[in-house]
Amino acid sequence: MPQDAAHPHHHEPTAAEMRLVIAASSAGTVFEWYDFFIYGTLGAILSKTFFPSGNATLEMLLFWLVFAVGFGFRPLGAVLFGYLGDRFGRKYTFMVTVGLMGVATAGVGLVPSAESIGYAAPAIVILLRIAQGLALGGEYGGAAIYVAEHAPFARRGYFTSYIQASVVGGFVLSLIVVLGCKAVMSAETWAEWGWRVPFVLSLALLAVSLWMRLKLSESPVFKAMKEEGELAGNPFIESFTYPGNTKRIFVALFGVAAGLTVIWYTAMFSGLGFIKATLHLDDTIAEVLVGIAALGGMGFYLLFGHLSDRWGRKLPIVLGYVATLLLLFPAYWLLGSTLDRGGAQNWAIAGPDCHYSAFAKEQPTQCGKLMGDFTGAGIRYALAEGPALSLTLGQRALAVEALNWSDAKARQAQIESLAGVKVFSAPKVIPTFAQSLQIIAALLLLMALSGATYGPVAALLAEMFPPRVRYSSMSIPYHIGTGYFGGFLPFISSYIVAKTGDPYSGLWYTWGVVLMALIVAVWGLKGGAPTEFQPHDFGDDAP
Repeated sequence: MPQDAAHPHHHEPTAAEMRLVIAASSAGTVFEWYDFFIYGTLGAILSKTFFPSGNATLEMLLFWLVFAVGFGFRPLGAVLFGYLGDRFGRKYTFMVTVGLMGVATAGVGLVPSAESIGYAAPAIVILLRIAQGLALGGEYGGAAIYVAEHAPFARRGYFTSYIQASVVGGFVLSLIVVLGCKAVMSAETWAEWGWRVPFVLSLALLAVSLWMRLKLSESPVFKAMKEEGELAGNPFIESFTYPGNTKRIFVALFGVAAGLTVIWYTAMFSGLGFIKATLHLDDTIAEVLVGIAALGGMGFYLLFGHLSDRWGRKLPIVLGYVATLLLLFPAYWLLGSTLDRGGAQNWAIAGPDCHYSAFAKEQPTQCGKLMGDFTGAGIRYALAEGPALSLTLGQRALAVEALNWSDAKARQAQIESLAGVKVFSAPKVIPTFAQSLQIIAALLLLMALSGATYGPVAALLAEMFPPRVRYSSMSIPYHIGTGYFGGFLPFISSYIVAKTGDPYSGLWYTWGVVLMALIVAVWGLKGGAPTEFQPHDFGDDAP
């Protein structure tokens, strides 16, 4: 029977040592997530550069599908780097992950466009996204464990919450770099090649991150286990054979990782996409507003990490899930009520063949083509079956029989002419100060929901698993949950919106996953004050 069930080795760091641990771990996490998020931040450009199809909706769906590929490989990275972290140490393992991430991200910025090299362009991007996913699969567990194994027990939730805040920091940094580059370039230069600069800048950030992490020493818990010969022989196998670990992994996957990650992506990525596409905000202003909300929202992660030291890890997460189920749709309705795109709320499409094919370059039916026109422009419409194709704005029916069904741009111009409303060609919206405050308020509400569920999670996962297999055991369920439930969220929600015409309908995916996570968390997480790893918490018979 494993002898490290309640490992006694812990070095209480000085304040200076703790600052270095947090700074180096957080800086690397900021950098890795900057690399990962820069791909999502530049979605509109990358979708056209690497996945051109002439169909805006298809381009974006393909882009989000490749975005999800990186997440899909995170569990494999968790297995690989979790094994290395449990066998050879926390420090050098997450130095390797940050190096791999930096090289892969810079590579995306150097790939020629599909117009230049054809299908080789998306193929290379996919390979680089796989490398990013592998690297990220090893980064989070290493950074979270490293801080947790240094932190004083009484403040572990607070100190490890800096890692969660650093994930948001990576998103904010990606926005800052993008906005900075756009500010010093003309629009033409940015569109032609300037968008590549944020990717190549990863090499400079990589150098800083590696320098900081080289200054760190190995985790005291790992060093003690190594000196006493307590290291796992095969961490991957032991993660599933250690008494009680199967249930721990199940709870960590379905009750923790799946729930917190869909809330996070709905708050940040979906929020940014919603105000760009549905509200039709100017891209730069949208990025600034989301950046302000994300920067302010980082405080929620630290707050709930701190509260978890007092309340226990379970309570903030469960309360966050319940609040999300109650407030997710109202938060988005608050966003959506900010602006009305010229009567876009009153469009309706009906017909006998109203089916949307997500992967068709051109929709096979006339109704499908109309759905593609409105979905690609982020315009809400009601959808219904009917004996004949019809398109209405309010109570007024438009003459669809005269539309050009072979040319999407010409058809959209005809629809605008018939309706007397600029929708497809409408200029981007510049919100008023009051509207900007409303958008920020809605995003901050979403960030608070994310902070409640994400802030305590590093401490929670570190305390759930035995030290000898901690890197593997927490990384595997975390990255399966975040990789699949979260990574495919933009694609799934975009597909649901495309099929229904309702920009809020994609939120049902988030709502359903959070409901599942709440049920599992209530059932499986231990309540009460935080404690070190306890083998009996999950009903096993370890000593």
